[in-house]
Amino acid sequence: MSTIQNPPTEDGNGKPSGAGKRSLMSLAIGTLMLIGVAYILYVILSASIKPKAALDLNEFKVGALAKLQIVAEPRPVPTAGFKDADGKPVTLADFKGQVVVLNLWATWCGPCKEEMPTLAKLQAAYAASPFKVVAVSVDSIDYDDLARSDIAKTPPLALYRDAKYALAFGLTPRPAGLPTTLIIDRKGMERARLEGGADWSSPQARGLVEALLAEK
Repeated sequence: MSTIQNPPTEDGNGKPSGAGKRSLMSLAIGTLMLIGVAYILYVILSASIKPKAALDLNEFKVGALAKLQIVAEPRPVPTAGFKDADGKPVTLADFKGQVVVLNLWATWCGPCKEEMPTLAKLQAAYAASPFKVVAVSVDSIDYDDLARSDIAKTPPLALYRDAKYALAFGLTPRPAGLPTTLIIDRKGMERARLEGGADWSSPQARGLVEALLAEK
């Protein structure tokens, strides 16, 4: 059975007695403790609800990747389809869950051919990771044999085709030229791009890939 506590008593001068003062002090301490607990719960809840800031990739914008353009806010990639080496339709959504280096190239593009071996080295270095270099040729279908011949020189890269520029024209903003390379995270969002040739086997490129692979 619960007991009913008496209210604070007063002394003869109308002031709280010693017992009353202790009761008021206990009440004040209890109130402060409740406020403290409420604040801690608020901080924990806010941290769990507040979205985590995107990884800052600017540290890799040096050396071989000096021309890297960091996307301020991760943006969706095009839904346009293209084809694999067997002519089967694919989209970038098929690679979701992997870090993707999307490279747009053509057989008539000199800088494209120069950087292709470095893309192959990057793919080989992360063969056991959820990572994929998707090298998409924008050559017309008349150059199919030549595109296959060029990509065969840089294993383990596979051939993808976008003869109608559906994927290239779906990018925002559209590429100004070739080669153009997009860095896509595991959620399927564009995080950076580089227009022009680059050494994709460089420490900066590997650091960029590893940072995105480690991102939660």
